[in-house]
Amino acid sequence: MTTRHHRDGTALEGSAGYARAVRRGTRIEVSGTTVAGDAMGGPDETGRQTRAALAHALDAVVALGGTVEDVVRTRVLLAPTADWRAAADAHREALGAVAPANTTVYVAALLGDGAVVEVEVEAEVLPDAGREGGDG
Repeated sequence: MTTRHHRDGTALEGSAGYARAVRRGTRIEVSGTTVAGDAMGGPDETGRQTRAALAHALDAVVALGGTVEDVVRTRVLLAPTADWRAAADAHREALGAVAPANTTVYVAALLGDGAVVEVEVEAEVLPDAGREGGDG
């Protein structure tokens, strides 16, 4: 079975020895994803960070041949100051139509100055016959 990696060039990938996402067979696993830059602070910090982190994680799914519709599970990790409702709203905006299994938890802290949200995404890429509109 072939393993493919998607790297986005963040400093931690090299220093901690991981890839943003890995695909093995039909499974795509996206590492915990936070954001930096403009998405970090300001009004609705939690919502902005959640939307940006999910977009980045979903980009990794697509880079490995999946789609948003292939997402089957997400995890949202929140720092103590995060607003879980804002994170839930952002999750619904990005994935509500897909409705993956989800776990949202508060944790003591996250890596990265100012990070209040980290997301993980898992996807299962079905053969074309398994998709709606396919032959199977």
